[in-house]
Amino acid sequence: MSASSRGSYHAINNAVPSLDRFYFAWEKNFNAIIGSEFTRNNNWIPVVCVILYGLGIVVGQRMMRDQKAFDLRWTLAAWNFFLSAFSGWGMVRTVPHLLYNLYAFSPQDTLCKPAIFMYGCGATGMWVQFFIFSKVPELFDTVFIVLRKKPLVFLHWYHHITVLLFCWHSYVTESPGGIYFASMNYCVHFVMYGYYFLMAMKWLPKWFPAGIVTIAQISQMVVGVVLTVYSGMLYAYPRPSANSIYAPPQVCDVKIENLWAGGLMYASYFALFMHFAFERYYLKPQRKKLASKVE
Repeated sequence: MSASSRGSYHAINNAVPSLDRFYFAWEKNFNAIIGSEFTRNNNWIPVVCVILYGLGIVVGQRMMRDQKAFDLRWTLAAWNFFLSAFSGWGMVRTVPHLLYNLYAFSPQDTLCKPAIFMYGCGATGMWVQFFIFSKVPELFDTVFIVLRKKPLVFLHWYHHITVLLFCWHSYVTESPGGIYFASMNYCVHFVMYGYYFLMAMKWLPKWFPAGIVTIAQISQMVVGVVLTVYSGMLYAYPRPSANSIYAPPQVCDVKIENLWAGGLMYASYFALFMHFAFERYYLKPQRKKLASKVE
């Protein structure tokens, strides 16, 4: 992101003046360039994080093998509450901007125009950047599983590792569609961590549908696959210029390696979450029914 590009950026609080009073000055004046350059110059950070994460899982599980499980109920509740609140604030800072982009621009523009013009600075740019960096502390979700000696499924640690690597790469390559993924993830995490907080506090109402978090996660994966495929089509088949038929085609400002990574990642998530849902909400109840009949 170049400093000179910031002048062309239109924040939603400027486009919709009535919203300006809902934004803090430090959000509106946020300069994302420093964080952008930091991620670009430190690609080793996510790699080291996932290596330490994997080693931590192996060592932690071995250390806990003969130890009594920790309760950690209150710490877990506080952690989930913090992540839910953080995600909720990120949601109200990114979703309105995404909706404005969809109103003001064509879907193709929202997926192809440079990120710096569409969402890269100001309050939205700050919360997109926070979204990227939040994937590092979210690795600590697994600490609670290991210390409480709960089952650590493949989907959990695979999801944490690939999300961190993909988000960092997307930010380095300035993915135009990044605001879509940040907005969706903030929404899902707001619900998911809120659900986990209520579970930890034993405040979850009995009427609350158990599968709502899984449905939200699967829906996110479906949208992610569709957006990635559509971005790939826009990249492969540039649109004619709107200004003149003699002008060069409008090239989609995406990186092909990021599209491949995103497509494979979201497709694998979809398959894994569908398998998880089928196992938990169909096979598991069927096994219980068979067990009760045998008894």
